[in-house]
Amino acid sequence: MDLKRWSHIVAVADRRSFIRAAEQVHLSQPALTRSIQAAEAELGLQLFDRGTNEVVTTPAGEFVVARARQLVFNSRCLERDVELYRSRSLGDMAFGIGPFPAATLLSQLLTEMRCEFPGINLRVEISNWQLLLKRLLEEDIEFFVADTRNLPPDPNLHIRAVRREPGGFYVRSGHPLAAHKSVTMPQLWPHGVLSVRLPPGVRAVVSQLLGLASPAELSLALECDDVGLLKKVALACDSVLAAPHAAVKEEVAAGELHPLEVSGLPVQASEMGVVTLRGRTPSPMAELIISRLPAR
Repeated sequence: MDLKRWSHIVAVADRRSFIRAAEQVHLSQPALTRSIQAAEAELGLQLFDRGTNEVVTTPAGEFVVARARQLVFNSRCLERDVELYRSRSLGDMAFGIGPFPAATLLSQLLTEMRCEFPGINLRVEISNWQLLLKRLLEEDIEFFVADTRNLPPDPNLHIRAVRREPGGFYVRSGHPLAAHKSVTMPQLWPHGVLSVRLPPGVRAVVSQLLGLASPAELSLALECDDVGLLKKVALACDSVLAAPHAAVKEEVAAGELHPLEVSGLPVQASEMGVVTLRGRTPSPMAELIISRLPAR
C-alpha cells in the first residue's frame, strides 16, 4: 500500500469524518471513500464504523492507525531532514509558549531574534499546555515551552527542563489586604482570584487551605492565558493576582503591586520545559531559539 493511502487512513481517524478528512488531504469525499475502501479490501479488515454522526475506528482500525501514523510521521521527518541536511540554513518557523513563560521571557527572546535575524519570519502561539500539545502532535509547531508538571506520559515526547518559576499572590497598592503582614486563604479568596489555569497540584493545595471537600469546588474569578491582561485587571480593582514573581517584578519594584504572605501556603513554582517530538530533527532556527532559553 502506498504512503498516501496510509495518510488517508490517519486523516479519517483524526477527523472522524470523511468530509473533514477529505478537506485535509485535498481530495473529494468520494475519492477518499474509495481510497479507504480499497485499503480495507487490501488489508482484509474493516477499519472504520460509519455511524450517523461520526466515523469511529474499529479495534482493527485502532491497531492499523497507530502504525500508519508512525509511518506517515517518519516519512515527513525523512523529507524534512533531507531538506535540512541539504540546506542547513536558518528558516521561518513556529513554536508555542505557555502564559507564564510568555510573560517572563518571551519579550527579550523575540527582541533578540528580530534584531539578529530580521529576515526570518516567526509565528508564536501563546496558550495553555493542552492546546499547545495538540498543535505539536499535529506538527503545526516545532516545539513549545510550558509548565510540564501535568503533561501526560508519552514516549513520543521529549522534555528538556528549562527552569522553575516560583510564584505567589499579589494585590494592587492600597488594597485592603496590602496592610496585613500575612493573610489566610479564606481571607484572600473572597476578593476574587485572577490566574491562568491552575495545575491540579496547586488546586489541591488551595482547596485544602480553603477547607473545600474537593478541588472541583474551586473556582477562579477570572481565568485567562494572558498574564498581561490579568495584571491590568488586578491593578484596577481589588481582585487578587496569582502569578510568577518574574512576571510582576517591574510592578512590584514600582510599588504598584504588593506581594501577599499567605499563611500555610507552601512555595509554589512552575516547572518550565521545552517539549518536542521525539525522533524529529529540529530546524536550525528551532535549535537556536531553544539554545537561548534560560537553563536551570
